[in-house]
Amino acid sequence: MMKIEVPGFVAGAIGAGLKKNKKKDLGIIFSDVPACAAAVFTTNQVQAAPVLLDKERIKSGRAQAIVANSGNANACVGSRGLRDAKAMARAAAQAFGIGEELVLVASTGVIGQPLDLPAIEAALPRLSGQLNSSGLLEVAEAIMTTDTFPKAVSRQTFVGDRRFTVAAVAKGAGMIRPDMATMLCFVCTDVGATPGALSEALRRAVDRSFNAITVDGDTSTNDTVLVLANGLSELHLAQGPCAEAFQKVLNEVLSTLALQIVQDGEGATKLVSLEVKGASSEGQARQVAYAVANSPLVKTALFGEDANWGRIMAAIGRAGVPIDPEGIDIFFDAVRLVKNGQGCGRKAEAAATQILKTDRFTITIDLRLGRRGATVHTCDLSTDYVKINADYRS
Repeated sequence: MMKIEVPGFVAGAIGAGLKKNKKKDLGIIFSDVPACAAAVFTTNQVQAAPVLLDKERIKSGRAQAIVANSGNANACVGSRGLRDAKAMARAAAQAFGIGEELVLVASTGVIGQPLDLPAIEAALPRLSGQLNSSGLLEVAEAIMTTDTFPKAVSRQTFVGDRRFTVAAVAKGAGMIRPDMATMLCFVCTDVGATPGALSEALRRAVDRSFNAITVDGDTSTNDTVLVLANGLSELHLAQGPCAEAFQKVLNEVLSTLALQIVQDGEGATKLVSLEVKGASSEGQARQVAYAVANSPLVKTALFGEDANWGRIMAAIGRAGVPIDPEGIDIFFDAVRLVKNGQGCGRKAEAAATQILKTDRFTITIDLRLGRRGATVHTCDLSTDYVKINADYRS
């Protein structure tokens, strides 16, 4: 198992009884010192209580702990939700002897059910006493819902003779569609930063990672990415070489997690990159990519290993951007399936079908209208997706 440690951070998880399966469902990440903090949240207008609370607290640019639970989203439960989120933070703060304003909270799970606050308050003192430097993997496990594996990444880079670390954990498998998805992501680093610089770096990394994936086109109420930077490496984003190196590593870490989320899409059997090029603008390229990536007809054809390029053409046509149907080329990896808006014949379809039998490939759409492009990562839509979501609450 990989080693996920960041100097000055401890973490851990416990089973508080929030999940029916009795598995770990409550996790904490704690910095030895107050850290610079930044966040990106869901754009869904229906927002869970933890999101509302964190959006206020993140304005200070400082935090020292993150407490997160799975099994319950603490969303759509009225004023009780915010009271419970604050109480959850207060209990964690008391366990560590820090101000409750330094605690950020996150929840994921079933929407519309009150949080079992007594269970959390009873578990937090026990959990705070068993945190350790390698506990981030436990947190990755504790925040899982329909995920089939915990998602964690760690990278280290030298700037001169000093080294910094970026490590992150995430959850997400269904209800995935920017901006963002039903996902939680917590990033820890020992670089130093100002809130403004850290926020800008995070937004850049999120735009090219979590905002470039889709599983099912749904955006959740709880989506949250939090980053804590404690500065213990004595490297700082105010230093040009450090800022450049940090952005590169953060991009890599979040992109790796994003692909893990798509790979773990509920019932998914294929990881597919939708590359659109030849567009008039990057925004139009992304719009076309999402129209194809979110099409149930396209996604079920991918699952059925059917090179039904007509469904792709139809999705392109309803993307809402100007196109020339007779100028479009479509490739499955290196196989040209469509040229000038028309199919390339049975031989090409047979070759494309063989590519569809693999578990990872790229579909390239060339609009031949300009020089801009965008890439979105998605997965197929299987019968297991329906089964998983049909009885999620039961």
